[in-house]
Amino acid sequence: MSEVPQGTGAPLEALFGILVLLILLSGFFSGSETALMSINRYRLRHAARKGNRAARMVESLLEKPDRLIGLILLGNNFVNIAASSLVTIIALRLGGQGAIAIGAGLLTLVILIFSEVAPKTFAALHPERLAYPAGVFYYGLFKIAFPLVWLVKAVNILANGVLRLLRLYPKDGRGTSLSSEELRTVVAESGALLPGRNREMLVGVLDLELVTVDDIMVPRNEIIGIDLDDDWDEIMELMEDSVHTRLAVFRGDLDNTIGILHLRDVLRDLAAGELDKSILEKRARDAYYVPEGTPLHRQLLQFQRAKRRVALVVDEYGDVQGLVTLDDILEEVVGEYTSDPADLNRDVQRASDGGYVVQGSANVRELNRTMAWKLPTAGPKTINGLILEQLGTIPDAGERLTIAGYPIEILQAAGNAIKSVRIEPVTRAAPRPSAPAGGS
Repeated sequence: MSEVPQGTGAPLEALFGILVLLILLSGFFSGSETALMSINRYRLRHAARKGNRAARMVESLLEKPDRLIGLILLGNNFVNIAASSLVTIIALRLGGQGAIAIGAGLLTLVILIFSEVAPKTFAALHPERLAYPAGVFYYGLFKIAFPLVWLVKAVNILANGVLRLLRLYPKDGRGTSLSSEELRTVVAESGALLPGRNREMLVGVLDLELVTVDDIMVPRNEIIGIDLDDDWDEIMELMEDSVHTRLAVFRGDLDNTIGILHLRDVLRDLAAGELDKSILEKRARDAYYVPEGTPLHRQLLQFQRAKRRVALVVDEYGDVQGLVTLDDILEEVVGEYTSDPADLNRDVQRASDGGYVVQGSANVRELNRTMAWKLPTAGPKTINGLILEQLGTIPDAGERLTIAGYPIEILQAAGNAIKSVRIEPVTRAAPRPSAPAGGS
């Protein structure tokens, strides 16, 4: 077997220098691929819109990821093959054919550590730091290396052909779009990037499509309104004592609603001593009705289009079931920002032993929000309905049950409804209770 001449070819120092350069290039290709594919697309889009030139280049490259991946893999495979060939030459120069196997093993270990694991780990942890300079490099490479672009396109055509044979189409998929559930998860896991209060508001906006007017409306029996069949003195007393500025005007019952009266509209008549039932009826604005089951995000838009703030919720037969206001919907997003002094602590009162005395008419969703409880909201809207659904009968005072882990004791029950209960919360730490207003 003939020996390889030792005095011919490039110096070993130059070969080792080229080898190190190839290994570094391999690390760059591997790391940049991970960085570009794992970069936060929404943060990238924000940076591009703010005028970051490198971000715009990266965004342009990611519009055709198959072309970008083809270029990266072409470069990565080229430098790896070149490094392997160079190691073979060095091994032959140093130890003959017997050293080739040793050189291949050492090269595999070096590439694994310095060209794969280390750069990819760094890129996954800090994608922006590597993606932006890599994007500038690849963007320029595409612009100046026309033959290379055509070669990448040819590779992409062949690769996409293989995918189509497997019934996988490159343009299928949702890209970077997010569903509402996925967006809710992104907001919930934003951590220190968003203040807790802002996260709650964003989640509240997303939850509008999951909640209907039935969940937040003031039930029919709690609506405060003016019955024109009442004595005038009773009507005047109601208007003087009302904590709401808008009142329903009806005859007999709410199914005969005439309209919604803004008390501001009758101040002049009152000051002139001309206010009477006919004036009240005249000043009342036509009632605005919405069907039960309307999602809050849709009702919010309807309020905006109709320029209304109050609506009566009706069932399929046209009977009034409750009243919903624009303020009620906004409170689903921003939380309680108004409080009715007359209703404060009306539905919930703290007991001396740490439990809570809750009225049967209390809204379950409102309790969950103000008390940080987790009572079920999929069914009945009130505590009374929740307990009746659980028991299937009208309970007597003193009966006990547990709903969603909350021990409940019936305190008062009269006729066909539960008047008050005592609830022992799972956790004693709860915010100050407040109740929804009965009008607007």
